[in-house]
Amino acid sequence: MTKELWMNLPVKDLNVSRKFFTAIGFSFKDGPGNSDTMAPLVVGDKETIVMLIVENVFKGATQNAIADTDKGTEVIFSFSAESRAEVEEIAQKVTSAGGNVFAPPAEIQGWMYGCAFTDPDGHRWNALFIDMSKHQ
Repeated sequence: MTKELWMNLPVKDLNVSRKFFTAIGFSFKDGPGNSDTMAPLVVGDKETIVMLIVENVFKGATQNAIADTDKGTEVIFSFSAESRAEVEEIAQKVTSAGGNVFAPPAEIQGWMYGCAFTDPDGHRWNALFIDMSKHQ
């Protein structure tokens, strides 16, 4: 059965994406898949991979048009933060790195605290601190 899951995400400029995600605290996995057309972005302790792939290579693999992130959202990637302060820090780093925080840090449903942002390619991300002691 399935042992790993990774997502593939088209990017216009791999170097811009690498700099952006590094600036906000992510890292990239060395080894296979790390090239001038692809970069394995590591998310979380379980090292889930979001493979950033330059658009022409992505389009060739999918044999389909790339979604226009100015007109719609294909997915939102949500990841956990360790505290409310970390959510606020991520929002500040995103702004400093050239991303767009479209939903500033705020309490959500009384038991989450998060912010949402777009990366340089318009893909949507959500940083969430989940306080299970407040979840009903």
